[in-house]
Amino acid sequence: MRINHFWAVHHWAPVLLAMPRMLRELAGDRSRGLLGHRLLTGSPRTYYVVQYWESKEKLYAYAAAPDMFHHRAWAMMNRKERKSKTRQHVGLWHEAYIVPEGSYESVYADMPTHGLAAATGVLPVESRGRYAADRYAYGAARASGGSPASTG
Repeated sequence: MRINHFWAVHHWAPVLLAMPRMLRELAGDRSRGLLGHRLLTGSPRTYYVVQYWESKEKLYAYAAAPDMFHHRAWAMMNRKERKSKTRQHVGLWHEAYIVPEGSYESVYADMPTHGLAAATGVLPVESRGRYAADRYAYGAARASGGSPASTG
C-alpha cells in the first residue's frame, strides 16, 4: 500500500490495519494455505507484505471466501473508491508469481531464518550439492519425482 496523502489518516489507517488482521486470521487456520509472510517498508509512505502460499488455488479461495475478512475489507475499499472525494488517498497493488518447485534457490549466510526459508524450511547447502547447478538439479529432480544428476 502507498499513503498518497498523509493528512487523510481516516482513509489510509483502515487499509494499513486491515492486513495484520488478515494475517492473524490466516495464522489461526493454517489449512487456508498461507505458509509465511514478511512485512516490509520502502519508505514512510510505502508498505509491503510478501506472502508465501501453498498454492494459487488456496490464495484465490481465501480472497473470495465470504466468511473471511479479506472479502469484507475489499468490499469496503470498493465502496470508498466509488466516492470521488475519498479516492486517491491510499494506493494498493497486488502482484503474484507462480514458482514451481525446483525453480528457485535461497541461500542464507549468517542470517536468521528469513523469507522462503521461514515459510518452507531449511536444508543445509551441502545436502543438495556444493554448486548452484547441483542444487537446481536436486530441486528439479525432486519436483519431477526422479533422482538428481550430478554435475561434478
